[in-house]
Amino acid sequence: MARVVIMGGGVAGHTAASFAKKWLGNEHEVVVVTPNSQWNWIPSNIWVGVGQMKKEDVVFPLAPVYEKAGIDYRQAKAVSIHPEGKEGSDQPYITIEYTGQGKQGQSEELGYDYLINATGPKLNFDATPGLGDGNGQLGAHTVSVCTADHAVHASHELKAVIEKLKKGEKQVILIGMGHGMCTCQGAAFEYIFNIEHELRQAGVRDKAEIIFITNESFLGDFGMGGMHIKMGGYVASSKIFAESLYAERDIEWILGAHVTRVEEGKVTYKTLDGDTDEQEFDFAMLIPPFAGVGFKAYDKAGGEITDKLFAPNGFMKVDAKYDAGAYENWKASDWPRTLQNPDYKNIFAAGIAFAPPHTISKPMQAPDGTPITPTPPRTGMPSAMMGKAVAASICDMIKEGATEPTHTASMAEMGAACVASAGKGLLSGTAAAMTVFPIVPDFETYPGTGRDIHGTTGEIGLAAHWVKHILHHLFIWKAKLRPGWTLIPE
Repeated sequence: MARVVIMGGGVAGHTAASFAKKWLGNEHEVVVVTPNSQWNWIPSNIWVGVGQMKKEDVVFPLAPVYEKAGIDYRQAKAVSIHPEGKEGSDQPYITIEYTGQGKQGQSEELGYDYLINATGPKLNFDATPGLGDGNGQLGAHTVSVCTADHAVHASHELKAVIEKLKKGEKQVILIGMGHGMCTCQGAAFEYIFNIEHELRQAGVRDKAEIIFITNESFLGDFGMGGMHIKMGGYVASSKIFAESLYAERDIEWILGAHVTRVEEGKVTYKTLDGDTDEQEFDFAMLIPPFAGVGFKAYDKAGGEITDKLFAPNGFMKVDAKYDAGAYENWKASDWPRTLQNPDYKNIFAAGIAFAPPHTISKPMQAPDGTPITPTPPRTGMPSAMMGKAVAASICDMIKEGATEPTHTASMAEMGAACVASAGKGLLSGTAAAMTVFPIVPDFETYPGTGRDIHGTTGEIGLAAHWVKHILHHLFIWKAKLRPGWTLIPE
């Protein structure tokens, strides 16, 4: 009997565990280690953050789902990896510390035959002074929609802002990136448009100034270097597409910004031009940068080998080309295909947990050398596709005796679809429906644009909002492993 251990129960980890158990059956073990007792459909947190959904609409408990599926669930956090075992035993294992199930604080050594790192990111709030509280948590000056609980708090704060607007008090709303190396521009994009929509619905839009602050050098970069999209029979750049959305909704923007400090009602930031400036606010939601969760790794003798498994940012090394060098040398083939660790063939990483070879957007920096460049997005659909591919490879290794990964999931070879909400409402809602292929541009295959223009499209309207709402329910149905879940695409 083989044991597959998955660290993390988010989109990538949950997908990997669900398919691995389905394909392996009861002859082999599938174990999920995650400190969270609930699964969160993160894309809908923005609706919780404006009061259009409740927390209960975007989360559900994991234990009953895993019990029904026959998956061994450990509510615990993984602390260290021992890929060579220890003195007297060749069995590789991880150490875990329980955070629930009545075992809080207890430690355990959990052996594995195959290990999938799908932990997602650490929300590195403290990378920007004042954005965090100094202990790794969200600070008191801003709100967040990164977790369901954060989003609930954000909705309460936004409600208070709306009440002030109704009294005639002008409010400045600042949404965007809280650091020069942030990713998830799409989440901030959705949240700012949902706020704008809510203010219009409340009849107070004219009293609020809404500002978007971003580390992108141009609107529509999205951490993917922008794109050319087919829209209404024409081809346009995402820059034009995004700028038109912001302009027609009277939203101001600050580009190429690295937030250096957050204080009560004020942020300080530097720009790609080298300028330092301040922006006051009454309400702010700033996305933090991501980092690896901070595992340690040890060899058989107990010596630390963390840098052998992980990049300096804490994400796990896989089959990527990490020595590509200057931007001019970058190729689509730099990106990992199998997501297998090069030194330990029974370890894989999926979703946000793998270390990208480099950014997708052109690297940029302020005159003093401060990097101000969006880091690559690896959430949602790509994460799920990676989780499924890694699970499939491992299952073939276990059941068929494969010696190499049999499935691939390169972001330079896969497409993705995204439906970005611009306001929720049965008849008043809108969303931008976008597809891109491939996610990482391949200028050798697609000279000029780097992408297949026939597979890279964008439209905005009410119909896309309905699709977004339907997808919310479909993906939660799928995550609960309800009948027909395998028919719903990643």
